[in-house]
Amino acid sequence: MTRMTHAPTPSPARTVTLIGKPGCHLCDDARTVVRQVAAETGATVEEQDITRDEDLHRRYWEQIPVVLVDGEQHTFWRVDPDRLRRALTG
Repeated sequence: MTRMTHAPTPSPARTVTLIGKPGCHLCDDARTVVRQVAAETGATVEEQDITRDEDLHRRYWEQIPVVLVDGEQHTFWRVDPDRLRRALTG
């Protein structure tokens, strides 16, 4: 009897979007966490400047920094690295 093994299927690439603004210390803190967790999990990181997009400004101004995972809001203000890691690997 021959036993067949299969390589694990790689999980699809995840995208983390950080919405913030220049000069925002909370955004800088969030960026550090997002980049670290993304590097660990293989996720792609995108950044969007809320001051350059009217729709983002209207939707998220009072919450920045905002973190989206695959386009869905994950968190705002503070980023918990363990929670973000779980969202990207779960």
